[in-house]
Amino acid sequence: MIGLIQVMKHLDNIGEVGAGIAVAFVATIYGVGSANLLFLPLGQKMRSRAWKTMRMKHLMLEGIVSITGGLNPRLVRRRLDAFVRGENVAQKPKLEPVPAKDTSP
Repeated sequence: MIGLIQVMKHLDNIGEVGAGIAVAFVATIYGVGSANLLFLPLGQKMRSRAWKTMRMKHLMLEGIVSITGGLNPRLVRRRLDAFVRGENVAQKPKLEPVPAKDTSP
């Protein structure tokens, strides 16, 4: 963009237009190169780490909700094993509130 701005400033002098276009082209090459070699892989790595962290937190939340819900420990283990095996990877997490148990006499 800087090179194109320089080109627009010097449209009256055609000799400087070529230099401005060259600067714009070089800046574009640097931008495309840094995006493909640095920023896109870095973004993918960050996205992957965020996904793994989210899955781990969802796994913990599912375990806590199951335990506080009074489920059988074997059923809790089966549910959590499903996460570890990756059966729920394609599904979005379904976080449903657990109804409170009535502890009144």
